[in-house]
Amino acid sequence: MGSQAAPSVALVSDHCHYLPAEVAADCGLHEVSLYVHRDGAAVRESEITDYDDFFASLAEGGALPTTSQPSIGDFLAVYEPLLAAGHEVVSIHLSGGLSGTVRAAEQARDQLGDAAARVHIVDSATACGAQGLMVLAAAAAARAGADASGVVERARTAGAGLQFLFSLDTLEYLRRGGRIGGAQAWLGSALKIKPILSLQSEIGAVERVRTSRRAFERLVTLLEQMRADGCDGWVVQHTQLPEQAAALVARGREIFGTDPVFVSEIGPVIGTHIGPGLLGCGGTRRELLSPEIGERG
Repeated sequence: MGSQAAPSVALVSDHCHYLPAEVAADCGLHEVSLYVHRDGAAVRESEITDYDDFFASLAEGGALPTTSQPSIGDFLAVYEPLLAAGHEVVSIHLSGGLSGTVRAAEQARDQLGDAAARVHIVDSATACGAQGLMVLAAAAAARAGADASGVVERARTAGAGLQFLFSLDTLEYLRRGGRIGGAQAWLGSALKIKPILSLQSEIGAVERVRTSRRAFERLVTLLEQMRADGCDGWVVQHTQLPEQAAALVARGREIFGTDPVFVSEIGPVIGTHIGPGLLGCGGTRRELLSPEIGERG
């Protein structure tokens, strides 16, 4: 079989999908990095490779790092060569409810003159693995030869059917970072709780359980519900919980009879706000991640 021509649609995203590097490379993704500010310096998230050291420094206490969106110039540095090469650009980003990244992308697009019409910005209305699944769905459509509107439509279809929940060891990092969202009401609880949260346009409160074991089983229940709902393209993510993530993957394989689409660790930008101790899972319809769906008559 001959090699496929490069897709006419180029995909751009920020790193907050936390796709494994080889998965991002395989789908030809172009990336723009957010920043982490600590010790008086701004560092691109893409340049922070030692997650163990980063999360250990968070656990030491003191002032949390802060995070910021890419600059307009960062976006232009990615968009302009792609446009010059003749591509349409679909740029899928971290929820506008969590970050100014989408707005910065729009401002960059608006500086492109006539070429601005060839840049299509998508607010994922989510982050992390859910955002990653939207990116992979878009990549599948692009690989199948869809035009920009078809690529955007596939990403949004995948996003509309997404389910994604995560448990946290503590709400302290969300509280300190001001991103507590719908879990605000739980802060006054005298009980030691393990919150179950949703990841949509903001952090949403789902329920609270008393132990890590119950939190784990709640995520297993989500996987079972996803299978019943046809969301069989499943993923697992964590922060500093590799053994628990592996255990959840094992349960997921029993439920779905397939491997996850990917497993990965969430990095410093989102990690600053949620801390170590996150375990999450979610998914969408696996067929949306396949180029073949775009080739059906």
